[in-house]
Amino acid sequence: MVVLFLAAISLIVFFVAFGYFLSGPKYSGPITDHFDGKKFFTPGGKPAQGFGGVFKWMVKRQRGPWKALEARPFGKKPEPLVASGVHITFVNHSTFLIQANGVNILTDPVWSERTSPFQWAGPKRMRPPGIRMEDLPRIDLILLSHNHYDHLDLNTLKRLHKRDGPKIITPLGVKSFLDKRNITGATDLDWWQRTVLHDGLEIEAVPAQHFSGRGTFDRDATLWCGYVIRSAGSNIYFVGDTGYHESMFKEIGERCSPIEVALIPIGAFKPEWFMSPIHCSPTEAVRIHQEIKTRRSIATHFGTFPLADDGLEEPVTELRKSLDAEGLSHDHFLALEEGELLKIS
Repeated sequence: MVVLFLAAISLIVFFVAFGYFLSGPKYSGPITDHFDGKKFFTPGGKPAQGFGGVFKWMVKRQRGPWKALEARPFGKKPEPLVASGVHITFVNHSTFLIQANGVNILTDPVWSERTSPFQWAGPKRMRPPGIRMEDLPRIDLILLSHNHYDHLDLNTLKRLHKRDGPKIITPLGVKSFLDKRNITGATDLDWWQRTVLHDGLEIEAVPAQHFSGRGTFDRDATLWCGYVIRSAGSNIYFVGDTGYHESMFKEIGERCSPIEVALIPIGAFKPEWFMSPIHCSPTEAVRIHQEIKTRRSIATHFGTFPLADDGLEEPVTELRKSLDAEGLSHDHFLALEEGELLKIS
């Protein structure tokens, strides 16, 4: 009996220590309308489920079908730079190569096989990236929406940092995490803050409804956000990870108009009772598309890593049904193939 008790205590100590080891630094700053001095939150938003909700979901999971796709040809090697117009290439998940004004931008770059602290466990990649990392042009800027493993991939960031030394834009508190891992060049932004990237090109951090954390002790200790790439002609909105919010997207649409194209998540939405505070459904993604009054949207956050209970094909199928229900053409909200390029003149 004593042996079992000691074993249980040892196991608890191990998991506590492990969770502490994975946890990142906590942001410290003045209290705001979305920071209470210790944790961030989305005003008027639905809070993410706690441990009880996680346990209920894990016990009652009903996973949709996923099947790993066999290796297939990578997409065409992108141009070194794009001086006029905009090129947007879908890598997969939330990773896009955006080329505009002679600047090359990556969003939430992930080339690892698993979105986990380790490469032997955790959600496994079911589709290969659409572009080989060695085929990427020189990257000038990386946009990180938050610190979850499927958006902040240290292995990928270290490789890009060593190769290109790009600037990195992060939500409040994430810069410190990167600095401790010798990934320099990051700039933290709060919601609605802007930074000038290049003549005629600005990056603005905008609100999202989500949460953050990489370990046991850093839940909501750093910020999450989307980004608007502002240029003279029109703007590109990378939504990041978000649940639907009743007023937030209308405000973003008004303040960041005109939005030429928006990159909106559609996957990891089931079961909705559990996921809706942090991941919008395809139907809600269409609502966001309408509320921000973008000319065109591109789907993100689907078909790569089995993070929730929706199946491989389900997000795109539901997206098209939702577009049909609203009388919108599928050309208004695209689901690109990995490696596919969209050119905007």
